[in-house]
Amino acid sequence: MDVNENSPTDNDRPAGRLTGRLTGRLTDRVVIVTGAGQGVGEGIARRLASEGAAVVIAARRAETGEPVAAAIRDEGGEAVCIVTDVTTRASVEGCVASTVHRYGRLDVLVHNAFAGGVASRLEATPPDAWFQMSYTSAWGSFWCAQAARPHLTASDQGRLILLTSPSGFEGSANIPLYSPAKAAQRAMAKSLAREWGADGITVNCIAPVAETPALAGAFEQVPTLRGAIEARTPLGRIGDPTTDIGGVALFLASADSAYVSGQTIVCDGGSFLGL
Repeated sequence: MDVNENSPTDNDRPAGRLTGRLTGRLTDRVVIVTGAGQGVGEGIARRLASEGAAVVIAARRAETGEPVAAAIRDEGGEAVCIVTDVTTRASVEGCVASTVHRYGRLDVLVHNAFAGGVASRLEATPPDAWFQMSYTSAWGSFWCAQAARPHLTASDQGRLILLTSPSGFEGSANIPLYSPAKAAQRAMAKSLAREWGADGITVNCIAPVAETPALAGAFEQVPTLRGAIEARTPLGRIGDPTTDIGGVALFLASADSAYVSGQTIVCDGGSFLGL
């Protein structure tokens, strides 16, 4: 196929812009996305809503979650914001209960929420940092899985998707707590995939490298960081939360992934080819 020299390539694609035909692959499906007030969570929520899903923006603060829900509604989608603290069992259970009360079902839960920390060597890392990370990642995954389980079983297409990281495979220097917190989610996904498979529920992880507010802040602090990341990435760019990561989430949430479970899809442009 000939490509006009003025045609946009994937590398030139505007961030967050959905291209191509939207097929309604999630019509009549109900999805909860935690941490959807910004970054990867927002991108996933917008992508799934664009394919017909009713999306619950589970955000810790209404001031971040409601604008995302409003933007989805402005684009013709269905979305509401439910303030949710994934570190608290009662809050997660309340979010799931409110979702089912409003829509009558829950088909997909995407746990993306995560409380990041400042990069530091182990000896300089305060103990509270471990509690903060493990509460949102490991404990948050646990609360979400428990609360969603009966409703995913009732669905004919139950899906649990956990957002982990390439660092959860092999570790990364100066983030000694982040890596094990993310590795815990991979292990949980594999265990639940074995437990829940008989009920037709798939459980998978996405390990993304994507443009986020946190990464933007890091770029401001270290101006050479963006170039370094892009240089080590075979595709030459950093992932877009909506079109790149959201596309993988769409696959895992849809019927197309019915025979995929217990897996972690690394969505990083080839940065970690050894994984």
